[in-house]
Amino acid sequence: MIKIEFLKKRLWKYRGIRITPKMEHGVLRTGLSIFIPVFLVSLFFCYKNGINNASQWFNWEYLSDLMNWNWIYIGRGILISFLVAIAVVGLAYFIFFETFRRIWHRQKIARMFISNRFMEKESYSTESQWSEKTVTKTKISYFPKAYYKVRKGYIELRINMDMTRFQDRFLQLGDQLENGLYCALIEKELEENYVCYKLLYDVKRKRISIDDVEVKDGSMKLMEHISWEFDSLPHMLIAGGTGGGKTYFILTMIDALLKSGAKIKILDPKNADLADLAEVMPASTVFSRKNGIEMTLRKAVEDMHKRSEEMKEMPGYKTGGNYRDVGLPPVFIVFDEYVAFMEMLDMKEKQAVLENMKQLTMLGRQAGYFLILANQRPDAKYLADGIRDQFNFRVALGKNSEVGYGMMFGDVDNTFINKRIKGRGYADTGSSVITEFFTPLVPKDYDFLKEIGKVSTS
Repeated sequence: MIKIEFLKKRLWKYRGIRITPKMEHGVLRTGLSIFIPVFLVSLFFCYKNGINNASQWFNWEYLSDLMNWNWIYIGRGILISFLVAIAVVGLAYFIFFETFRRIWHRQKIARMFISNRFMEKESYSTESQWSEKTVTKTKISYFPKAYYKVRKGYIELRINMDMTRFQDRFLQLGDQLENGLYCALIEKELEENYVCYKLLYDVKRKRISIDDVEVKDGSMKLMEHISWEFDSLPHMLIAGGTGGGKTYFILTMIDALLKSGAKIKILDPKNADLADLAEVMPASTVFSRKNGIEMTLRKAVEDMHKRSEEMKEMPGYKTGGNYRDVGLPPVFIVFDEYVAFMEMLDMKEKQAVLENMKQLTMLGRQAGYFLILANQRPDAKYLADGIRDQFNFRVALGKNSEVGYGMMFGDVDNTFINKRIKGRGYADTGSSVITEFFTPLVPKDYDFLKEIGKVSTS
């Protein structure tokens, strides 16, 4: 029975609509399939009802004499029929917009295959229908086996890995699909015989409000389809210049983490917006002076090691488990302008800070110690010795340079487009796929100091 179900599943797996060369003109063909029948029906209606009888169109006795035709009536009927058909096509477009958009997507994909010459043609000879001459024609002998499917708001494009000379290029279409379909690439996954590109269109609609940000079971919800799974993907790296929404994003996470019962240490060497939280939070949690920041990092490493030892003696602990298994809260160290802070230190102090950062990033996950590191630009020399690789969730907000994106995401083929939307950027959510990202929306009248103060004193 199990074998039958397995075979049935294998045989009847629906991958979507097959992309064919005819889809190159899919929108036009669809529009004409609506326009032509409506035009003919409307023309017939004008002939039978709008105009009293056929004699007003032309004289049957002089049918071949075009001068005796009533061109005014004929033109009026054609014009009315044309306008009716156009109106019906327009109405169908608005009523069945999603269907038209999917046809448009398939048309773009078919054109991508054709324009990139992901196809092969062969010539053959045949006799002409109009003469005894032999003519040479071409036909498509190979076209990629690709399937388009929309499921739960996501576009899934599966391309067959058929070992042809195009196979390597099939694996590098993410950037073209993302920009051409105006979608965000969420995931690229290799399946049996196929590569599957998963895209999301209209990403902005997936943006959530600050009230919807929830921290639960080792995860923080940041968009409808994106969560920071910090238990499995520890440490977050944030980059963004002035006006990109970086500070509001950090404050939003602090607010949500405090409401979840997490412990937080805040380090703001520039004594800017995050330092203002000292007014509403305990003095032992917010630091802006160099000595206090160094002391906090050093003590965090000591407490992390101490917690790791104590966890082993607690009931419920098991090998491979983490802090949540024994009921301990996570500890987050929010470090703003990390690069600016490192520039303040001498060589000996830099080495000490780097060593503490290295231990926190390498060993913090199991004990529940997590870093949220923010910079205008993540300078690689201060994230050396594998430290940067431990930041599994990365967000670049606002406008960044190519060098900045390279520092954040490494050597990727993505084309980064700047849009004048505060809180908008790109993120690597741990899958090594760079996707468009929007920070949670914050109402203009939202008072972070007041809200965070309520949580801190409760």
